[in-house]
Amino acid sequence: MTQAPIRARFLASIADIAAPRWNALAGDAQPFLRHEFLLALEESRCAVARTGWAARHLVLENADGAAIGAMPLYLKTHSRGEFVFDFSWANAYAQHGLDYYPKLLTAVPFTPVGGARLLVAPGADRASVESVLIRAVTEHARDENLSSWHVLFPSETEGATLNAAGLIPRRDCQFHWYNRDYESFDAFLTTFTAEKRKKAKRERRRVAEAGIDFETRLGGEIDAPLWEKLYAFYADTFYRHGHDPYLNLDFFKRIGRCLPDRLMVKIARIAGDPVAVAIFFIGADALYGRYWGSGGNYHSLHFETCYYQGIEYCIERGLQRFEPGTQGEHKVPRGFVPAITSSAHYIADARFAAAIRDFALREARGVDQYAAAIGEHVPYHRAPDEELHL
Repeated sequence: MTQAPIRARFLASIADIAAPRWNALAGDAQPFLRHEFLLALEESRCAVARTGWAARHLVLENADGAAIGAMPLYLKTHSRGEFVFDFSWANAYAQHGLDYYPKLLTAVPFTPVGGARLLVAPGADRASVESVLIRAVTEHARDENLSSWHVLFPSETEGATLNAAGLIPRRDCQFHWYNRDYESFDAFLTTFTAEKRKKAKRERRRVAEAGIDFETRLGGEIDAPLWEKLYAFYADTFYRHGHDPYLNLDFFKRIGRCLPDRLMVKIARIAGDPVAVAIFFIGADALYGRYWGSGGNYHSLHFETCYYQGIEYCIERGLQRFEPGTQGEHKVPRGFVPAITSSAHYIADARFAAAIRDFALREARGVDQYAAAIGEHVPYHRAPDEELHL
């Protein structure tokens, strides 16, 4: 029996597929893959061709026109906003008179969070659909004479599938917090050594003594005037580092409307006036810390707003994991542990592919050594083997 044909369709906008069709593939484990999130990035003009993120989302349809597979896909003209750094690869191409950009990228813009990247419809043959997805993108890259295709932060099983298909694996390290069914924040702190527990309590006490209290609001509970105040804090963090924010005010307002229960903010206030904010997203079993900003310099406020408030929220609501973002060894004394992340890379030029594969192997050994060394400094009395997600 001949297999029914599968049609690969590249979309110039996520709006070119109905939200229910896409979301049936993306699932609801986290908000970042949802049609609403990706559409907000486009309609706010944050992730569009003008900013270097031209949509090429891939959808697979069977003979009946049903969507059986998909992936978020962009044609990138730079490497900013990805959090997996390949600037040295681009420089090497330039030194040899070759074009590294544009390149293809499977990722969620500005979002270094692991999750599904090869989306497969429930009941479909996963292996077959994933194979067609990979083949469709690599053929597209060759047909368009593109240098490469990069898949950032795939799930562990997808990473293995991509590697088996010949993509080059790459490793990195973040710091995550894991809920061990703590009954309260104080119960969580009892797992710390006495010295680290004392330090954490002192940090929290300094914030309280400064007269700072916190308010929790979901996206649907934030009106336009408050968004303007909170956005100013967020934007200032970027300006202090010398570049413009990736996301604009319109994006956050849109997310507050279309995903009102998946966006959450912790607002630090003094005498009722906002002085700082941390912006989070809520998944099915995890909290994702994304952005922070403050209108002043308050001792320990960053640690309290971004980390301790997030941990407390997870404990209160039974969320099992807290991912506060990339980098930051300062997270470790506050209860976060090393967690290995991955990416996968198709390099069209065989010579560069060989060199990059060798580089990635050497880099991976360094990442593993780094994670193991950092793991020796977690604040717990004794970190269980499963606590260190290496």
